Amino acid sequence: MYGFRETRSGETVPAILGVSGVARPLHSTVDPKREAERLVSASPGGGFVVFLGLGAGFAPAAALGLPGVFGVLVIDYGIDGVAGLFRGCDYSGILGDPRLTLLVDPPPALVESAVLELYRPALCGGIRILPLRARTEQDKRSFDEAGDALRRGVEKVSADYSVQAHFGTRWFSNIIRNVMAFRAGPPLDLPPVREAAICAAGPSLDAQIPFLLERKGRGDGGPFVISTDTALPALAHRGLRPDAVVSMDCQHVSYHHFMGSACRGIPLFLDIASPPLLSSLSGRPVFFCGGHPLAAYLRRKWAPLPVLDTSGGNVTFACLSLAESLGATRIAVLGADFSYPGGKIYARGTYVFPYFERRQNRFSALEAQVSAFLFRVPFLPPDSPRRYETATMRSYRLGFERKASGMAAEVSVMPGLGIPVIARGASPPAVGFAPGKPFMGAAEFLKGYLRDLKALPSWTGGYPDAGSGQVFATLLPQMAALGRRWPELSPPELLEAAKRHAADQIGRVLGS
Repeated sequence: MYGFRETRSGETVPAILGVSGVARPLHSTVDPKREAERLVSASPGGGFVVFLGLGAGFAPAAALGLPGVFGVLVIDYGIDGVAGLFRGCDYSGILGDPRLTLLVDPPPALVESAVLELYRPALCGGIRILPLRARTEQDKRSFDEAGDALRRGVEKVSADYSVQAHFGTRWFSNIIRNVMAFRAGPPLDLPPVREAAICAAGPSLDAQIPFLLERKGRGDGGPFVISTDTALPALAHRGLRPDAVVSMDCQHVSYHHFMGSACRGIPLFLDIASPPLLSSLSGRPVFFCGGHPLAAYLRRKWAPLPVLDTSGGNVTFACLSLAESLGATRIAVLGADFSYPGGKIYARGTYVFPYFERRQNRFSALEAQVSAFLFRVPFLPPDSPRRYETATMRSYRLGFERKASGMAAEVSVMPGLGIPVIARGASPPAVGFAPGKPFMGAAEFLKGYLRDLKALPSWTGGYPDAGSGQVFATLLPQMAALGRRWPELSPPELLEAAKRHAADQIGRVLGS
């Protein structure tokens, strides 16, 4: 419960009423506004600020008054107490600001998702978390859980931003070139999928391929085999032709997976940000939209391309999403080690071994290159003998487990050296996977998109309105990449640089 008192400077501050009847003010009883300004200015950092505890809103108001603040998130608990605050304090000055978000009694998952949605490092740089101590000490458990959720969210955003900083410009270039090269063909005619087998490229695939060959050799045709692009040559070298292949890497190294694999007639499911040449390697390419904001934009404005969940960050996760979209009720996963079991890096036949063979010489033997690849990043403490796992691999594994456990299908990871994950669900969802016909020609779409880019106003803080905000979001990965290249640029300068880069790339494609 809250009581209220007047300060010497004339403001109203809430005070927590303890069981003994003693009231503890949440703010200074002399000049709470000045106290809030000192708190905010004494904590240098980026333009996104999280406040744990609402109080009378002095600190959020001070943050919103600073230049370069992109967003403010306020978290508090106890709906009755917050209602009491609203009866005694005036929040009209901050609630009318679109940069402010207030969460009351949020579960940890909501706090984490709020960070993922609101915090954009390309615009606001770092993030600050400022607790209102007098408030957080009264509900330590809830605010500790919120703090843990905030840290998880920031870790995910940081990891995603790091990927954007490396690949943002390449994603953009690949997408607009794939749009220009897109040819709408007849709809993909796939048989009804009830049982699927996903083949990842981990070392355990070597021992598991015979099982799959035996299943495919039965009279019923066996499961519908979905191969990751990395596993494709390993399957081809053993005479197993998959029913579909999925590729989502934007890097040119993806070409190596398809060399000599005779995949011309196999349906190839490609992220729209994949290297443009890949679509020519299959007579049946199917583009899908992953997580890039430009992919989401062109899906609304240009063509209703199907969507795959690629949030796991790896192609095995995308294969699981495809199996789900095709309606599979039973899914077996092979080669999904998410580690280096026994110090092995990939299944035999994958691209990495001939790649290293071509590069070896007297000073860099094949074994030395494999060893350098294996030890290029530190390993985490092992949770099972002879299994070497990196932080990235562990995050992939945990994401895969969460995806599998939330699916309606029955998902099982094959025994062997892989991870022992079992997920059982109910009936399969009503899903489908079919690309739609474009609403307009590719050149017409790109010209319209270019006009919208040029019409974007200079960025002065905050997030644009819904109309221009969709166009603005398509540039965020590029801004991250350009910011890595030119760290001295401010967010407004990064936006202008991204607009120029996008216009140059589109101009090249339209002029070719």
